[in-house]
Amino acid sequence: MEMMSSLMWIIVYMTTLVFSIIFLRAKTKCMISKTSCQLPQGTLGWPFLGETIDFISCAYSDRPESFMDRRRRMYGKVFKSHIFGTPTIVSTDAEVSRFVLQSDAKAFVPFYPKSLTELMGKSSILLINGSLQRKIHGLIGSFFKSPHLKHQITRDMQSYVQQAMDKWRDDQPIFIQDETKTIAFQVLVKALISLNPGEEMEVLKKQFQEFISGLMSLPVKAKKRMFKIVHKIIQSRRNSSTSSMAPRDVVDVLLKDASELLTDDLIAGNMIDMMIPGEDSVPVLMTLAIKYLSDCPAALHQLTEENLKLKRLKAQNGEALIWSDYLSLSFTQSVITETLRMGNIIIGVMRKAMKDMEIKGYLIPKGWCFFAYFRSVHLDENHYDWPYQFNPWRWQYSTNSNMGTDPRVQEKDIISSYNFTPFGGGQRLCPGLDLARLEASIFLHHFVTNFSPTNDRRWIYKCNGIRVARGLTEQIDCELDNV
Repeated sequence: MEMMSSLMWIIVYMTTLVFSIIFLRAKTKCMISKTSCQLPQGTLGWPFLGETIDFISCAYSDRPESFMDRRRRMYGKVFKSHIFGTPTIVSTDAEVSRFVLQSDAKAFVPFYPKSLTELMGKSSILLINGSLQRKIHGLIGSFFKSPHLKHQITRDMQSYVQQAMDKWRDDQPIFIQDETKTIAFQVLVKALISLNPGEEMEVLKKQFQEFISGLMSLPVKAKKRMFKIVHKIIQSRRNSSTSSMAPRDVVDVLLKDASELLTDDLIAGNMIDMMIPGEDSVPVLMTLAIKYLSDCPAALHQLTEENLKLKRLKAQNGEALIWSDYLSLSFTQSVITETLRMGNIIIGVMRKAMKDMEIKGYLIPKGWCFFAYFRSVHLDENHYDWPYQFNPWRWQYSTNSNMGTDPRVQEKDIISSYNFTPFGGGQRLCPGLDLARLEASIFLHHFVTNFSPTNDRRWIYKCNGIRVARGLTEQIDCELDNV
């Protein structure tokens, strides 16, 4: 009887769902028919599921961009689809994506799957819009660019990297991504809430890993426990008498703002959301740089020579390396830029149209999602010669329009290109882009100046579910071609 009842409910639910989708699509067609422009070509796929399964399966394959490439060949650089439970306009056109990213909240707002929006909360900097978003983004962005913080990041990064490397043994493989996750998380948490390595940091990191590993399954308990830790720190800071001192972290910056909108709850929630790069983006950047350098001996040799030259020069002068020294390494910056292009740490961003929008003749209907897919642009042979080849030298020459720009120009000149958007763009450009480069530069410097092909060392890097062991004098457990 219970089985019959359950089956009946399933039939009723699926029938209701199908009719709802049919009604929604009919309503969408009616809405679109009132406009003069047309939807991009494409397909919405299966009812409810759309093309999500195909998109995800391709994302975990050897060619994640195959989903986009097939549709781009069939429908053009901008096409319609249905992913993550919503009708979506996908753009692999740099100009169209740039227009949307630079639009204000009257036209487009951030979009995330429902499970993520419920977990992050309405006050997350990833979701809020308007003056509050600009205020928080501006305060954090200015602090992240300050020489004071760069000096602190450099000092902490040097210390944590050295502590990690001191524990590496010749007879054991080194898991690069695991090591960089620990280092980057400690550095970022120190910059956010001035928490030093120790028992409380370990508790926070454990809860954060639980939070990150289950983002799609609403790990509410983990976030609540993290929130409690961070909220306690913020309340203690607000009650202390340090208002006249220069800000030492992001919490100080936000607490010094006179606006009553920046409540303790809002600040605590955003500190947790901003820890994500310390667990994900920055460690992946450093890990991929090691992977690409391992596969390109010429690049590894040039980067090593550049860093050894700087190390010898500073030693001769009896000077310690400062943050500007690391960022002055031209070829090292080219390696990082090329890693960002090929690795696509952030493959794209999603927005929701707040009204019917027409861009380059394409209609983006109100309520639809817009997916700016950066990976296809970064790997487009029309923008980059031999796009699947790791070629950091392409960023050192400006004579060829397909080869990028000189890395010695300021970061704002590099990211102004339509064709290079590893940190997003517009008002929501990642405020930590300078710090990501600095952390990667410091890690690469210490890595290549401490280890050489003559060392009996081996390291293991793990990215996107692939585990690869790389030996300088031997290979073990290789699971990737051309290692």
